[in-house]
Amino acid sequence: MSAPKLITSLQNDRVKAIRALEMRKERKETGLFVAEGTSLLVTARDNGFVPETLVFRSDADMSPIAQGLVDWSLKSGAECLEVSEAVLGKLSSKDNPQSMLGVFKQRWIDLPKAADISPGRLWIALEEVRDPGNLGTIIRTADAVGAAGIILIGASCDPYSHECVRATMGSLFAMPLARMQREAFLKWIAGWQGDIVGTHLSGTDDFRAVSYRTPTLLVMGSEGPGMSDALTAACTRLVKIPMSGKLDSLNLAVATALMLYQIRGPQLSL
Repeated sequence: MSAPKLITSLQNDRVKAIRALEMRKERKETGLFVAEGTSLLVTARDNGFVPETLVFRSDADMSPIAQGLVDWSLKSGAECLEVSEAVLGKLSSKDNPQSMLGVFKQRWIDLPKAADISPGRLWIALEEVRDPGNLGTIIRTADAVGAAGIILIGASCDPYSHECVRATMGSLFAMPLARMQREAFLKWIAGWQGDIVGTHLSGTDDFRAVSYRTPTLLVMGSEGPGMSDALTAACTRLVKIPMSGKLDSLNLAVATALMLYQIRGPQLSL
């Protein structure tokens, strides 16, 4: 087990490489992303993620949890960098800087055949979600209700961006993620055995009054445009969330949360 490497220079190549992961292009090319804070790192460890690199502040009064993360990372063969406050300040978020961060490999799953999805399972498909805060909140809510996974369709925002990772509060490490283009998704769902549910202004069923057949696939469209015509046509059931105000739509993350808890309600208990 090697010792941490001390870095105090802002011009260090490792510092530059980690900082570059703020850019989507760099995350796409390297397949890496950054997660900040001991809470997220503990969740990562508990879900089988091992950091490529662990960065922590050398002058920090480390808690037993933080020290345990350093020891675990070293034993796991991760690169551990002990850095100055100035260096960590360059690498961490400006609004809520943390004393520790990790660089991890992104994890994408290959979807099983739709016909092989077992009864009782709930999957979520999101078409071209553009707001990372919305996506992060949906990932967190999906984890809360015990969803089986999330499929990102088309040109969605990056779930491994800093804003999205932070919004998931660690659920990114627990929720299986897949991605595919619309045409491939439409072919994949041809074998789906249960309901394919979409929320739509033309829906005639109150989302609270429906008995959803399992396995259930919840399809949600992007902010603004909503679902494409192709995905709308592929749904076996279109439902509507009633509203009495002057607006005709809800925030995407809020609407998705309402749907998830309605569908999964019978399986959830305190």
